[in-house]
Amino acid sequence: MRLSIGLLVASVAAGLLSVGAALLAMPAASLQFGLVMLLALLGHVLMDRGARRVRWAVAAGIGLLAVVAAMRLLWYQEQVDETGLLAYGQGVAKTSMLARWRELIDRERLATLGLTLGVLCLAAGVLALPSRARRRGVATTVLALLLLAWFGLSFAQEFGRYPLLDLLGTVWPALLAALVTMGALALSGWRADRRWLLPVGLFLLSLVAADAYSDLAAQWSGWWVMAKPADGAFLEPGVMVSTATEGFPQVPWAIEAAIPLAGAGLVAVGALRSSREADASQR
Repeated sequence: MRLSIGLLVASVAAGLLSVGAALLAMPAASLQFGLVMLLALLGHVLMDRGARRVRWAVAAGIGLLAVVAAMRLLWYQEQVDETGLLAYGQGVAKTSMLARWRELIDRERLATLGLTLGVLCLAAGVLALPSRARRRGVATTVLALLLLAWFGLSFAQEFGRYPLLDLLGTVWPALLAALVTMGALALSGWRADRRWLLPVGLFLLSLVAADAYSDLAAQWSGWWVMAKPADGAFLEPGVMVSTATEGFPQVPWAIEAAIPLAGAGLVAVGALRSSREADASQR
């Protein structure tokens, strides 16, 4: 039991260090501490033997999120080295630059697919919990529907700009992650612990999934504009291509680092607490 609590404390400390490193513009350190945070959280979940109905599903979800964090850490330095070339096109042929840009998009799709599988496991943990409170269930269902409407409106803005099938072929992992997390959020209120840790965590992960879609769609749209410019349009070396996606707020990097870590931690701890409370009420 002491080891489990120690791992939880270590997870919180590593998460705070990750956010602090992001605040100080130290991305490599932020990614490293984020990975340590998820690994410590995974150890805490595996050590908790009082929540058998959700332990393995939550552990699988956190483990997959840790794999994604490790992948991003491995890719970081290579991405930094080539960012200038991809953004400005200096000293690189357009064809090779576009090919490398597409490779980075494929990497982001792979990371987003890992996120999708992780939230699917966490959603399975939510479904394993028994239904209890109705009022909280109604509240989280309404919140999830509002998030879904906002996300749908943001996604609809892309319909007239780019070929829909090509866009969906790239961003479908992020779309699936968003739908799964918002669905789990809708169900979480019916199964939440008294402190609402589970719904708050799923709300944060819903924002993470929406942001993953925003980033992926922005990267693909920039690649599409450069690979297939409109009639009469041209791109010159040294001109940056804007890839901002409308409808999604731009938040500081430290907050972007904090939201997924806090979401994963709250979901894990909230699911464990909810499972223990449900088991205690049935005795």
